[in-house]
Amino acid sequence: MFSLSVLNRCAALVFASLAALSLHADDGMWLLNKAPLTDLKSRYGFEPSASWLEHVQKSAVRFNNGGSGSFASADGLIVTNHHVAHDAIYKLSTKEKDFVKDGFYAKTRAEELKCVDLELNVLMSIEDVTEKLNAAVKPGMSASEAQSARNTAKAAIEQESLAKTGLRSDIVTLYQGAQYHLYCYKRYTDVRLVWAPEEQAAFFGGDPDNFEFPRYDLDVTVVRAYENGVPAKVEHFLTWNSAGVKEGDLVFLAGHPGATQRLITLAELEYARDTQLPYSLRSLKSREVLLNSYAKTGPEASRRAQDGLRGIENSRKVFDGRIAGLLDPQLFTDKKAEEEALKKFAQDKPEFDAADSWQKIETAQQVIAQHATRAALLAGYNLSTSFSHVHASKLLSLARRLARAPAEFAKPQGDRLAEYRDAGKASFELSLFSAETIYPDLEQLELTHYLTFLAMELGANDPTVKAALGGKAPAVRAAELISGTKLADISFRKELYAMTPEQMAQVADPLIAFVRAVDGDALKIRKLIEQQNEIKEQAHAHIAKVRWAKDGDKLSPDATFTLRLSYGAVKGIEVAGAKIAPFTQLGGIFERSVEKLNTPPFDLPLSWPAKKEVMKLDTPFNFISTNYSIGGNSGSPTLNRAGEFVGIIFDGNIHTLVWNYAYSETQARSVSVDVRAILEAMRSIYGAGALADELLAHERMKP
Repeated sequence: MFSLSVLNRCAALVFASLAALSLHADDGMWLLNKAPLTDLKSRYGFEPSASWLEHVQKSAVRFNNGGSGSFASADGLIVTNHHVAHDAIYKLSTKEKDFVKDGFYAKTRAEELKCVDLELNVLMSIEDVTEKLNAAVKPGMSASEAQSARNTAKAAIEQESLAKTGLRSDIVTLYQGAQYHLYCYKRYTDVRLVWAPEEQAAFFGGDPDNFEFPRYDLDVTVVRAYENGVPAKVEHFLTWNSAGVKEGDLVFLAGHPGATQRLITLAELEYARDTQLPYSLRSLKSREVLLNSYAKTGPEASRRAQDGLRGIENSRKVFDGRIAGLLDPQLFTDKKAEEEALKKFAQDKPEFDAADSWQKIETAQQVIAQHATRAALLAGYNLSTSFSHVHASKLLSLARRLARAPAEFAKPQGDRLAEYRDAGKASFELSLFSAETIYPDLEQLELTHYLTFLAMELGANDPTVKAALGGKAPAVRAAELISGTKLADISFRKELYAMTPEQMAQVADPLIAFVRAVDGDALKIRKLIEQQNEIKEQAHAHIAKVRWAKDGDKLSPDATFTLRLSYGAVKGIEVAGAKIAPFTQLGGIFERSVEKLNTPPFDLPLSWPAKKEVMKLDTPFNFISTNYSIGGNSGSPTLNRAGEFVGIIFDGNIHTLVWNYAYSETQARSVSVDVRAILEAMRSIYGAGALADELLAHERMKP
């Protein structure tokens, strides 16, 4: 568990990191169509070519359940983290065959297991559509009119692109609204599990070692993409370099960082400190207690709880670190100084039209803050965590999406909620008709907790809370809803999905009726929040012009779960006068286990001591570098100058938790699994030599 002493230490470390903040080119998650070529050349004497960047772009893979990966062979092999693939491995597991606990290896392609509902995306092209979108918003439009106009333009551009290319087409907002890019992705939905170690090898040290270094984790999994029932043939994949890297080497990350807030205003930063993170932590910690208690009721309950629990534990620790950073006054002092400098520069420069932009954002943010908790609980509006209570029950989430579908699809594209636009329909349906096993006991527990939390946060006398509870206690209401619904049946979901709005209004399924009772409030609050965000986007576009005119293009856009390139060097750290080397070794895991008396979470899976005598214990295991990374980067390939795979990122140390708001390389480090450890483990421990050979096949072909 995350003790108070660790929290206090985290706060102290964040303070030290903030005090050393500096701005330089490494402080970036760069667009691959706008890489910092000049800075790379001046700092490291290396300038990647256009073909290098294109190859890396088309070798990188986004996991739509949150994470990154990379193609590793011409026959569709993809490497990611075990914790990124955890959800897919969990959904393939049963009480009789627990692949999360015991691991998995398909010795032949016929044995590879098809994942239940995993979608992978590969970015094929980027187009700047800023002018097209901005042209749709006319002067004098209200926030509601501007939002509608922009959404209509977005839907038209995405739909035209989908029809023309057949690729998933998403418009990505950059610089908080200053730029909009159209990203076109090739989708893979037939993805099969090839190899995964035991979770105890992938997550050795568990929560206590999470965000720490030294580390000893084999956080790696291999899957394969298929097309038309056969392994996908891909042109772009990363060659593996079995020699790895050494201290001081330049390395790159190519992955999909989820979200950062480096370019937000002071008012938005205050919102994060006072509203966003406190709610998220209340939500996460209450669900963590719930699932931990449920897991203790038996081995099968423990297995069922682990998928949700792992993500919650990780997010809780992340947000504990972030709030520690936000409670450091220095961060706000720096943000205020930055903002005042921008305001001063914009004075008497009417061409920027930015004089009231900060005030507009502050006013909009105040409106959002007033409704934020309600938006999170009823609309599932993301306050900073994907683990929203409104989506905790899988059946309730399905009911919400299905109940809305007929009415949304009857609207013009631009008037629909974003998830119902045709450009994303295939991905929406993949999730909606997932064959994932749903456990009624866990569903009832989650729904009871949601209803209880809803009443606690909004008050038992709130009209929508009363409608949700239906005059019953939360546990009674949840039991009634879960036992009565038929939404676990995929054929019933498909029947509902094909209905007209009039037919849906007559559906008697209790969960659909529940959504009808509360969804008016939910949709109203969502519309209000989105209108305020439209105001903020327009204001941020003006601030961005000021920033670029004053400072030049020094900063990359905040992360948006889209492909970015970061760079840095393999570098150790110094703590309390002691130097910590940038590499650990395979043998260190045995020493760490003995040090902790081989007790959970420091117990080794049986396969490791059984093969200790044949393992090369001096093989580099995990290593650290100064690369900028954040959640979503997990699974990103770590590359050398040649664009070769030399490792895979899976974590950062405790100092990186403040990277959401500001970057420093003084103590903060990203943590990767070394390519040499992956190959050694495959050969010596898991009997997966054939897989290692396939991963190295292209390396052997080099001159």
